[in-house]
Amino acid sequence: MYKHIIVSTSFRPSNGIRSACAVAALVASLAVNLPARAQSDYPNRPVHLIVPYGPGGVADVNMRIVAGKLSDRLKQPFVVENRPGAGSIVAAKAVATAAPDGYTVLMTGNNSAIAAALFEALPYNILTDFASTSTTGFFDLLILTKAGSPLKSVQEFVNAARANPGKLNIATTAPGSTQNLAAELLRSVTGINAAIVTFRTSGDMMTALLRGDIDVAFEFYAAASGLIANKQVIAVASTGPKRSSYLPNVPTVQEGGVKDYEALSWTGISVPATTPETVVEVLSKAINDVMLAPDLQEKGRTLGLEMRGSTPEEMSARMKNDIAKWSAVIEKAGIQKLH
Repeated sequence: MYKHIIVSTSFRPSNGIRSACAVAALVASLAVNLPARAQSDYPNRPVHLIVPYGPGGVADVNMRIVAGKLSDRLKQPFVVENRPGAGSIVAAKAVATAAPDGYTVLMTGNNSAIAAALFEALPYNILTDFASTSTTGFFDLLILTKAGSPLKSVQEFVNAARANPGKLNIATTAPGSTQNLAAELLRSVTGINAAIVTFRTSGDMMTALLRGDIDVAFEFYAAASGLIANKQVIAVASTGPKRSSYLPNVPTVQEGGVKDYEALSWTGISVPATTPETVVEVLSKAINDVMLAPDLQEKGRTLGLEMRGSTPEEMSARMKNDIAKWSAVIEKAGIQKLH
């Protein structure tokens, strides 16, 4: 049985077989090229921008301004979704586990660096589970006093605190907030003994300042602009590396004689780490392009924001440096890490 088995090396497939093979090859080619094709026309549907705060705050408004411009620029809606909670962890976890296709992106920034420094453990790593696209806004803090206070500069406050250890106080919002850590940084670099008093809301803090219950307060311009305009509180210093465009007559803390001091909050947009490089490039270029719009710059100034983009590499380096910076401040201040 089966005595004659012939193996032919000159087999020629029929026309039907050749056609089937050609179709299979075409399907395989399409399968390989579909992801690249999908990436090349990004975005071709709405993009969801997740913000880890409730609506109305300066970071949220910053994102809404940028989202509107990106919608115009890229011809697809950029939809802002607010997902506050757990120190920005809820929003970050949602984006870290989203499809890495550029259609679910996250507002990151100084808040992300602080969370990485403040929490004992997180369900994601902001440096390895995300890819940076560009920064979007920078905003420094103001050191405020009540109108009529004898403390008319940051150096006068530092000198008074040194002359009266434990007698002066500094108001901030909750422990671990940017305001709170900026105050801790001032205590650290100057060595002053001044109590930090935390308040639940900016409104509570401003009320205490106006009553004279506290000596100075750390707060963002947006929360105090009305009181500054009415000359009820005075900005004696700003915490950034240079004077702000919205209060150009207010010196920086460094100009006030405190060397090696800088506290700057910022925002940016990140995507899941394995998002295609072509998508990251589209987003980074678009963000940097819309930053040049005069109306966007003006809206930023009214909020105390400097609207400025960056390269992905610059944003990633800033994130890494801020994590190290705030980790050192938290450790020196003895702030208990959260779980």
